[in-house]
Amino acid sequence: MNRLLKKIILGAAGVLVVGLIAIQLVPYGRNHTNPPGQSEPNWDSPETRALAERACFDCHSNETEWPWYSNIAPVSWLVQHDVDEGREKLNFSEWNSGGEEGEEMAETIWEGEMPPAVFLITHPEARLTDAELDQLAQGLMATGGGEGSENGRGGDADDHDDDHDESHEEHDDDD
Repeated sequence: MNRLLKKIILGAAGVLVVGLIAIQLVPYGRNHTNPPGQSEPNWDSPETRALAERACFDCHSNETEWPWYSNIAPVSWLVQHDVDEGREKLNFSEWNSGGEEGEEMAETIWEGEMPPAVFLITHPEARLTDAELDQLAQGLMATGGGEGSENGRGGDADDHDDDHDESHEEHDDDD
């Protein structure tokens, strides 16, 4: 019985290795292009752009830095999908007024949706402090404008800041 079990395990390992080699031939996930940028936002400050570049550009621009593992299937499929989806939703390299409003971009940051936790595992440089996240959100509101914006800033930016602080306090109380 012990001999049979070893054969089964070796056979399964062999099939796994052959399968992993074979999936490398699937072309999806290796279309790592960075098309030339057409237009960037009129950033409210160099600091906002630097924070966005650090935390957002790998998925939301044509300046993606493709890590070594993005060339190995099946991980390459996941990375390519995330970049394609990110660029489709918001692309700082192909900016136009039809993109997300500043308030919407800020909300995704304040709600903890961006940058996603799974991204931060392999991109620790994208991990921003709470102060940097708030600065990025405020900067994106100023950069992206939105409803009721004056000089690029939402008219209720101060009110929104208070709401944001209260939600942080509520969250802290839950811990």
